[in-house]
Amino acid sequence: MSRGSRGTALLCFLILAPLAVGPAACGRDDRPSDAAPQDATAQVALSAGEDGRAVDPDRPLEITARDGSRITAVRVVDTAGRPLDGELSADGARWRSTTPPAAATSYTVVVGTEKDGVPGRRTAGLTTRPAEGDRELGVVFGPARGTYGVGQPITAELDRAVENRGERAIVERALKVESTPSAAEGSWYWVDGRTLHYRPRAYWPAHATIVVRSSLEGVWIRKGLRGGETRPLSIRTGDRVEAVVDIDSTRMTVRRNGKTLKTLPVTTGKPGFRTRQGVKVVLGRQANVRMTGTSIGIPAGSPESYDLPVQWATQLTESGEYVHAAPWSAGSHGRDNVSHGCTGMSVENARWFFTTVRQGDVVRYVDGLADSPEMPAFGNGFGDWNLSWEEWRKGSALRAGRN
Repeated sequence: MSRGSRGTALLCFLILAPLAVGPAACGRDDRPSDAAPQDATAQVALSAGEDGRAVDPDRPLEITARDGSRITAVRVVDTAGRPLDGELSADGARWRSTTPPAAATSYTVVVGTEKDGVPGRRTAGLTTRPAEGDRELGVVFGPARGTYGVGQPITAELDRAVENRGERAIVERALKVESTPSAAEGSWYWVDGRTLHYRPRAYWPAHATIVVRSSLEGVWIRKGLRGGETRPLSIRTGDRVEAVVDIDSTRMTVRRNGKTLKTLPVTTGKPGFRTRQGVKVVLGRQANVRMTGTSIGIPAGSPESYDLPVQWATQLTESGEYVHAAPWSAGSHGRDNVSHGCTGMSVENARWFFTTVRQGDVVRYVDGLADSPEMPAFGNGFGDWNLSWEEWRKGSALRAGRN
């Protein structure tokens, strides 16, 4: 392979499959080749590990052809199935790993060669030394183990910042997310140098198990920094529960698994305090909470100031948007938007909503008014779903700039 004019080919072996080391599968007579690869030990030299001693994990692995042979393919995989990627020169004379190998790790090296039209293969083993003096990058997955709504993003918090795009790609490649029994296409998004979010293209499947793992342990990230051990995470999703709030018509419709459960009269934010439109994810619930105007920047003593005990409060944003009981505005429910940004309803309806939803369920605000702000993707709870799939994928270090 070649990439542009670089003169090298990037070989990424992501699956431990048989290594093709002979001629092309179909030759000029369109028949598979029967040639068995010969022992190519004499045709290949490794830069380290030939003498059986542990390899320095701070140096990339190099493999060179000799005795007039040419390297055709290389696969380097550790005992956990993690590949060590590398580049093969256009003339097949040299292969070099693009990063140093993982520390304290055993690898199997399989090299395919060709000499005078005859295929060859060499298999070797090597073990790297433990890293000395390197710091370890810690990763903590979230949320906590439990059952969540289908809109709950997965988070990965790093204990050190990773800003370089190439380093981010190393980290991201090692963070794996799987959902069963239904697989869901998804991607990581770098919110900043220490925070990643993962979401599928659409919401998670209902009643799925989602497992998040890291294979970063020992992996070289940059000089002086390697991946540390990370605890895996497993969560489950419940029913698909989605509430849609029509800001203009002051109505909320709640659906479970596509079936409408109830349509409720509500009130949302008045002028100057408009409720954000867009998709929000339930952050938590409190049966009783004290709400004050000063918590959202309203000065004490202002005509807009308030200090109220509130029941059945379901939180949607970090800045203090809730769905909650608002008996003081009962005459406006289903008629006018009179709140300071929260979604108010009767005590009975608020209690029903509180007991119907769980953390990770989706509340979508539509038909916002001319002065209704947009829910941001990050920084005020989970607004991740407000980015299109194309925009979301651009936040990946592995897929940046692609659709």
